[in-house]
Amino acid sequence: QVQLVESGGGLVQAGGSLRLSCAASGSIFSIDTMGWYRQAPGKQREMVAELTFGWGKTSYTDSVKGRFTISKDNAKNTVYLQMNSLKPEDTAVYSCKTIGRTKNVDLPDFISWGQGTQVTVSS
Repeated sequence: QVQLVESGGGLVQAGGSLRLSCAASGSIFSIDTMGWYRQAPGKQREMVAELTFGWGKTSYTDSVKGRFTISKDNAKNTVYLQMNSLKPEDTAVYSCKTIGRTKNVDLPDFISWGQGTQVTVSS
């Protein structure tokens, strides 16, 4: 089993910053991709940012480009999301998703979701 633990959410005013963390643990052989998704009230879930561990390639949804930065710490199997210049529209539950390979030969591939962390931006 692979577990993801997110942290760093909270309540901030517009223009403020938050840094989200997602740590993966368990029988991990390697991680291919870690990313952040969010779901706002009454909205569909959307991809916010994604990072490929091997190549360091990143991808962002247009609405956060220039404001959010995704980064990683390979040694800690952790991905971060630095969120600056937050807007009320960023209010959502942010969830971490990890895709990779486990050490279990019978179940080598995994996709895991964290429980989510609430980000609320007031105006």
